[in-house]
Formats: sequence, structure tokens, C-alpha cells
Amino acid sequence: MTTVAELIVEALADHGVRSIWGVVGDALNPVTDAIRREDRLEWIGVRHEEVAAFAASAQAQLTGDLAVCMGTVGPGSIHLLNGLYDAKKSHAPVLAICGQVPLPEVGTDFFQEVDNNRLFSDVAVFAETVTSAEQMPQLLERAVNAAIGGRGVAVLTLPGDIGGLDVAKGILPPRFVPPAHPAAASSAAIQAAADAIGADAKVTMLVGCGARTAREEVIALAEKLGAPMVLTIKAKEGLEHDNPYAVGQTGLIGNPAATDAMDDADILVLVGTDFPYRDWIPGGKTVIQLDSRAAHIGRRTAVTHPLVGDSQATLQALLPLLSSRESGRHLEKAQSHYDEWMKAQRRLAEPGHDETLLGRLRSKADNPDELIRPEAVAMAVDRHAGPDTIFTSDTGMSTVWLARLVPMSNNRRLLGSFNLGSMANAMPMALGAQALDRNRQVVAFCGDGGLMMLLGDLRTSVSYNLPATFVVFNNGRLGMVKLEQEQGGLQEFGTVLDNPDLAAVATAMGLSARRVTDPQDLDGAVSEALASRGPYLLDVVTNPDEIAVPGRTKPSQAWGFAIAKAKEHIVSA
Repeated sequence: MTTVAELIVEALADHGVRSIWGVVGDALNPVTDAIRREDRLEWIGVRHEEVAAFAASAQAQLTGDLAVCMGTVGPGSIHLLNGLYDAKKSHAPVLAICGQVPLPEVGTDFFQEVDNNRLFSDVAVFAETVTSAEQMPQLLERAVNAAIGGRGVAVLTLPGDIGGLDVAKGILPPRFVPPAHPAAASSAAIQAAADAIGADAKVTMLVGCGARTAREEVIALAEKLGAPMVLTIKAKEGLEHDNPYAVGQTGLIGNPAATDAMDDADILVLVGTDFPYRDWIPGGKTVIQLDSRAAHIGRRTAVTHPLVGDSQATLQALLPLLSSRESGRHLEKAQSHYDEWMKAQRRLAEPGHDETLLGRLRSKADNPDELIRPEAVAMAVDRHAGPDTIFTSDTGMSTVWLARLVPMSNNRRLLGSFNLGSMANAMPMALGAQALDRNRQVVAFCGDGGLMMLLGDLRTSVSYNLPATFVVFNNGRLGMVKLEQEQGGLQEFGTVLDNPDLAAVATAMGLSARRVTDPQDLDGAVSEALASRGPYLLDVVTNPDEIAVPGRTKPSQAWGFAIAKAKEHIVSA
């Protein structure tokens, strides 16, 4: 006979799932016991269920297929929520198997009882509870198909007295179906967009991760229109390399060349992006938006010509309708501006920058203690990382440095909590990525605040031989919050972190580790860390006052920053 738990585990292994993340306990004991007996599945027991959900979200984003995490009754399942929200907002197909009290106790306010169906109703495209063995395999099929087809989270709740029940003899195994085949937008909408573009208007493209499968078509469109291409952070991988039209990111993590390219355009072409920051999408433009999800059209800016369809199929139909034009001043200006800005960023990252005349003058204001500049850390990692490295990044300043200074070559991948914006995601996502392939290089850009939040799961990298490299930008601050406060004219408050020696902590937890405080030691330390064959933590003490100027600074922000700095100086004097 086959039990409910065994059916679930065997079906997931048959589908291709190779690891399941979670914390063992009570209601899910039949499931973990079935995993123990299934050679095709690896159980990775984490210290905190939030890590399990983040790791599964990372795996689903990297593979495009189902990933699985588990949380047991009540608090164990609740701990999954933050990572599952990341999966939801990243459109990652994740199955969460959650425990529940025994069926006779449901509704009695039993110890640890939580209404999972209600708890997960906002985060999940499917949330149901198995109440009898006869519901299997249909409920499992519905859950997995919803996650894959809806590109989201499915939650299957298993009461403690259900997992061990036998299913009926002779039932067919679960059948999981692939998502629908993508189609192009309507021919009438495509023709209208082509007519709107015309032959002379200045066009700028804003391209997101929804266009990653249309790389050739996106670049061909930029070439045909002489259009600079602004990439969202999630579009860096797959679209940044060997792309002469790319001019970086816009928004708070962006650069002035990208911002100006959008401001100067007559027509904005948005492809596969739900870029959320309205203030960074200029008004008064003709806007063409192409997205596979109709709900995304027009929710960030007014759209003149909507195109609902697959990016690749739609662009293949659009390109023959457009006439080629020579690269004009609009593109050349954006490219030149971006190149000059990048040169300035690279100069700032040079080890001897603060010893030059201009460097000494600047450092008196923003780096009086001669700490390591975070730009230098990012560029050192880029120099020594491999061409197929998977990068993960915490939300905040570490994402700024990665976005600006670490290019994504053809086979590099990039993960972060770029839609949810959670802290503490980089390390768990690196664990998930490394479990997919222990021979592939994985590098996490960790903020010190984010790492400390889920510090216990550094040990998971040791316990399960997950040889990721954790690069900590240790500025003793919640850096992005500090910047937000100062731009608003507020004195920095509540952002200082009283960190321990993070390298010593990592060493005590079984990782190789090194603490770097001298800029002259940085390059060698990064090389050593990335050459390590086991989990490694590189604790780099960086400048907390480094200024990441956004692509467009409002006068009020500049004035607020000056006022805040004056207040801080007076208080510290």
C-alpha cells in the first residue's frame, strides 16, 4: 500500500524536484520519513523556515520549474510567509507543504492550530487542506498545476492524522501539466504600435525580465530604432552582456544616463516589465507597453498602445513592420553619457583612489576613516568571479553596488528580493542556488543587517556542503534606511548596528572566513574567498557614508542631505 505522504513524495521526485527545504516536526513526520526513503530527493533541514521558502523561491526562479518547502503546524508554517511572498511577487512556482493539527481537533483552538487556508489566502494561487485519503492525488495535482500554470505559490495543508493514511489501490499517479504556450499580441495592436513608432521619433526602451527569452528580438528592435535600452535590475541577466544599446538601470539604484535617456525620448517602449516606480517613468510620452499579463498594462503609467502577449512572439511580428534608421544623436548621447559615468564609478573603486588629490578631497567628506569603499568590493568580486556565477543580493545598498558594477555575462545569473524588497534574502537564496549544483560558483552580496537577521542558517551551508561565498558589506548600518533619512533632512537614527566580528562568528560556525579592513588587502582576500572549495564568509568593513547618488536627484533631496549632515556633524562635534 502507498500512503498519502509517500504518494506526494514520489510524485514530486518523478516530476524532477531534487530537494525539499524545511524544519521537521509532528504533522509532517510521515512526509519527512517518506523523503528519507526516497533516494532521488534531498532533505535540507534549515534553522528557520523563512530560509526554506527563500531557498525554494531561488530554485524556482533559476529552473523555471517547481520547488518545494515545508513548515509544520502553526508557527512553522507561519515562518514560511515572508519567503513565500517573495516567490509570489517573483512569479516563482513554489509548493509549500504545511502541517495541521489532527482533523478532530480542527476548529477547537487546539495547541498551535492556525487556519492555513485563511493564512495563505493572499500569498497563494492555491491553498487547500487534505481532509481524506480519497482526495489524493487530485488535490496534489491541482496544487502543483496551479503553481506551475499560475507562476506562483501553492499551499497544500496536511493534518497530522492524514499523511500516514493509505490511498486506494490502483489509482493513477498525479499528472502535472506544463504552462500554456505563449502567443503574440493581436495583429491589429501590433500594427498600431508600428504606426505610432514611425520613422523619426526618439525612442527609448525600458526592458524587464519578461523579455529574457526574447534577447535577439529586443536587441534587433533597439538596433532598428536606434534606441538606448534601459534595463531593470531583473533584466540584467540575459540582456546586459554584449548589448551595445544597454545604458544601465534607472530609479534609485540607477544612473543619470538611463534617466536622461527616458526623459529625452518621444516614445517609450516598455517590454516585459512591471517597473513599479512611477516617479521614474516620465510623463507626456507616447507609451507602448508589451506584457504577457494584461493586468500589468497601464498600472504604472498611462499607455497609448497596449500589446498583450509573449515578448518574443510579439516582437517577431512587430520587427518586419518597422523601417530601419541610422543611430542618431539620441542613442549616441545616452551611450556616451553612460560610458563616462561608468568610468567615474571604476575610478572610485581603484585601491589608490583616496590617495589621489581629488580622492583625498572627497574622502575628507565621505570617508575620513579611510575605510574600504563598497564599489571596490563589487568590482573585485566581478574580477575574480567566473563567467557562470550565480549572484544573490540583499535588498539595500548591496544591490546598488551589484547593479552598477557587476555585469552579467552570458551565463551569469542574478537573484534578489527585487519585487518584495525583503531583508535577509541573499544568504538563503544562495543556499538554494548552490543545492541545485554544488560545483557552480554562487556568491551572495550580503548586507550586515540582512545577514544578522537569519544568521543561524550560515551553519546550513556547512551541514549540507553548500560551498557558497558570502561577501558581507559590513558598514555597521542599515545603509539604505540611513540614506533615506538623510535625503529627507533627518538626522540618522536607529540605523547603527553593533555587529560582532562576523568572520569570527562564521569560523565558529564551521565556515572558512576572513575579515578585511585594509583596501590593499581586498583583492587578494576576494581571490582567496572565491577560490575556496567550501562555504566561505568574507567580512569586508566598508565605508558607511558612501553616497549612492541616484540617476536624478531632486533639489529637496540634496538640500535635505546637506541639512542632515550638518546636524550629524554638530551632534558629533
